[in-house]
Amino acid sequence: MTISTGAWLPDATLLTMGANGPEQVALGPKLQGRKVVIFGLPGAYTGTCTTAHVPSFIRNKAKFDAKGVDEIICVSVNDPFVMKAWGESTGATAAGITFLGDADASFTKAIGMDFDVPAIGFHSRSKRYALYAEDGVVKVLNLEESPGACEISAGETLLSQI
Repeated sequence: MTISTGAWLPDATLLTMGANGPEQVALGPKLQGRKVVIFGLPGAYTGTCTTAHVPSFIRNKAKFDAKGVDEIICVSVNDPFVMKAWGESTGATAAGITFLGDADASFTKAIGMDFDVPAIGFHSRSKRYALYAEDGVVKVLNLEESPGACEISAGETLLSQI
């Protein structure tokens, strides 16, 4: 079942690259008492994800900050090595956006955002979405109908709803 507005985000363990290699990141503490944007997408280095979705949050980072958002997190079903390289290559890491890998898709599945397209090698990938949560409760949820589109889930759209 897909998560909805008013629902609590599940606790999850995601991955990041630390100084000594991959590190686990508990999502629960990142949400507690904070205003957080999470956007999910089908995959690192894929077309729309790289040319539209990530840039929409880079462009609007300062505006999200001005609205009191504590952190913007990009989640993708990729390993932390890929997420680190992708965050750096897009400029998102330098802009202050957190990139976390959901390597086994457990978070993505828990919120009902997983999909498969075996013909192109997508297995348990994330649908394209953006959400705004306060203290772990989803206040705004924008889900794209097509994984190739980035309008409803764009940074500008979410920003206008906070």
